[in-house]
Amino acid sequence: MLLIRCPYCEMERPELEFRHAGEAHVARPADPETVSDEDWAKFLYFRANTKGLYAERWRHTHGCGRFFNCLRDTVSDKIQATYKAGEPRPEATR
Repeated sequence: MLLIRCPYCEMERPELEFRHAGEAHVARPADPETVSDEDWAKFLYFRANTKGLYAERWRHTHGCGRFFNCLRDTVSDKIQATYKAGEPRPEATR
C-alpha cells in the first residue's frame, strides 16, 4: 500500500483515502468551440503513458477533498513528491 502525503493536510495517509484523477498539467483549450473534433478527442481521451517519472493528479477524498499533483515513478511505484494544484512541477531527483 502506498502512503501518500497530502500537501494541504501535510500528513501521510494510506492510498485508500485518495482517488487517482489522471495526468497532471493538462490544460483545457481556452476556446473549446474553435477546437476541431480531432483535437477535442485528443484532449479528452489521449494521455501520456510514461514509463518512469510521471506527474499525476490525486484527490484526498477522505480528508480535505482537495486535488493535488504527485510525481510518481510508474516502474517502482515510489512517490517522489506531492505538491499543491497550480504550483509548478518540482525538479526530479535521482
